Amino acid sequence: MKLNKLNFYLKKFDWLLFISICLLIILSIVLLYSTAIGSQSVQSILNFKKQIVFFILGIFLIFLMVFFIDYRALKRYNLFLYTIGIILLILVLIFWQRIMGTKIRGTTGWFNLGIFSFQPVELVKVFLIIYLSKFFSEKAKYIGQLKYFILSSLGVILVVILIALQPDFGSAVILFGLWLVLILLTGIKKSYLVFLSVILILTSVFLWFFLFQPYQKERVRVFLNPDLDPLGSGYNRSQAMIAIGSGKLLGKGLAFGSQSQLKFLPESQTDFIFAVLAEELGLAGIVLLLGLFTFLFSRMIKIAKRTKDNFALYLVISICTLWIIQIYINIGGNLGLLPITGITLPFLSYGGSSLLSNMILVGLLESIIIRGNVLSSEEKEFEI
Repeated sequence: MKLNKLNFYLKKFDWLLFISICLLIILSIVLLYSTAIGSQSVQSILNFKKQIVFFILGIFLIFLMVFFIDYRALKRYNLFLYTIGIILLILVLIFWQRIMGTKIRGTTGWFNLGIFSFQPVELVKVFLIIYLSKFFSEKAKYIGQLKYFILSSLGVILVVILIALQPDFGSAVILFGLWLVLILLTGIKKSYLVFLSVILILTSVFLWFFLFQPYQKERVRVFLNPDLDPLGSGYNRSQAMIAIGSGKLLGKGLAFGSQSQLKFLPESQTDFIFAVLAEELGLAGIVLLLGLFTFLFSRMIKIAKRTKDNFALYLVISICTLWIIQIYINIGGNLGLLPITGITLPFLSYGGSSLLSNMILVGLLESIIIRGNVLSSEEKEFEI
């Protein structure tokens, strides 16, 4: 790459967006370290070290996307990427599960690669965002027609079914929610909404009686009636709420949270990392976290306003929607406002697959910032 082109890209690079992401991940690493030294668990310490490695790899991916991948080229390969995602979801369910697949927390959605495990659904989220952005950037004005409404749903339904079979209903709900938000933003007929509501009700009934595992049904029952099983299925929820409430204004201090350090709080590095934050850093830590997320989304809104490319616009909207849904479901579960689903908190929860996929999405945002506007004469000089 020519030096002048490199300088041009670095000048256009949104460093404030990048710094906000880095601060979120650094906060995550601090919390992972806190839980690791408190529990003295070999696995927790290993997770802390691996998250640092994933962070470094993620930064490399961001700059790889910025310097070498034009987001507009992904539009041409959307169907290919979508097909790769479907193949991965099928392999983890049927074939590779016997060879190198593994079951983690009740889900057969992982490839065991030795020291690391890879969760293909995280990569599928990226591919589906590209696929949907391509579709809506070209067909949004036709969504009022039943044909295009159905076409927009088919690709999502196939992905959701394959993910639900793992069973990973949390990720399935997120991706369905992503499609639903895009549909509502484009504007659809009220009759379609009624039809969709009926389908959702029938699907929910089918899932409850034929696909939901006993522990998943129990989570819903406990959510509806918290006192049903406080020492069993409701234990996680209760401990998370105790941890959040005990943090008060400034928290108990890093590595001094009784719930997280004494192992009362399960899955403290993944599902309940928000509860660890609230207990050890208090309301101040929560405000810091929400402030960083708010700043991140404000930068994304700025990107959406500036771009003159419909494909880029839908990419930004889709990424923003994906992260907001995940944040809402994770924090809602920690606060007892929603059932516990196993959905991680973006950039904060431990997980290499999740972090690297999110960093790819950040790379896409940066690529849009550099290439998303109408090219000036200066930009055309450096564009391939």
